[in-house]
Amino acid sequence: MSDATSSASPRLYLASASPRRRELLLQIGLAHEVLRVPAPPGEDEPRLAGESADDYVRRTAREKAQRGEQWMRDQGLSVLPVLAADTTVILHGEVLGKPADRNDALRILQALSDSEHEVHTAVVLATADQLHEAVSVTRVRMRATTPGERERYCDSGEPYGKAGAYGIQGLASAFIAHIAGSYSGVMGLPLYETTALLGRAGIHVP
Repeated sequence: MSDATSSASPRLYLASASPRRRELLLQIGLAHEVLRVPAPPGEDEPRLAGESADDYVRRTAREKAQRGEQWMRDQGLSVLPVLAADTTVILHGEVLGKPADRNDALRILQALSDSEHEVHTAVVLATADQLHEAVSVTRVRMRATTPGERERYCDSGEPYGKAGAYGIQGLASAFIAHIAGSYSGVMGLPLYETTALLGRAGIHVP
């Protein structure tokens, strides 16, 4: 199944259900469709032994693109390039994925409080003959947050389904003291890297 996201003819499939990634693609005027690929069990995969953060996020994004490409073919959809991305938050070498529940979200937010972390977002475009890859790394400093602020943030429901238990474009923007890198990358799709990657595959945005 796929969802149309623009009245223009789609130029690629987005193998992600993230509304933020859809919005970012539309922001740069790229007509696309969303592939509703069933997620495999345990999609937030642990890092392999000895695997760097960069290799980890590349691998998970690559696997998403390949699953999307296979789904496209299995469903008999029009053959188009498949774009996938994966975002992970790294704090002191630990991968902070999507929180499992409220207590996990509170734990992650407390760990991020008054510290600097890295947000790695890998983008992979699967075409008929190859995979094109790019990675964005952004350093983010979160100010000290109080237990009450973290509780209220969890009450909003915003931390769930997000790597690192926060969305920089939402209420958590009040917690962010400084970023060095890509704001859109922290949101989940670094537009500079994505546009360059698409260009290498012959897909040019307006």
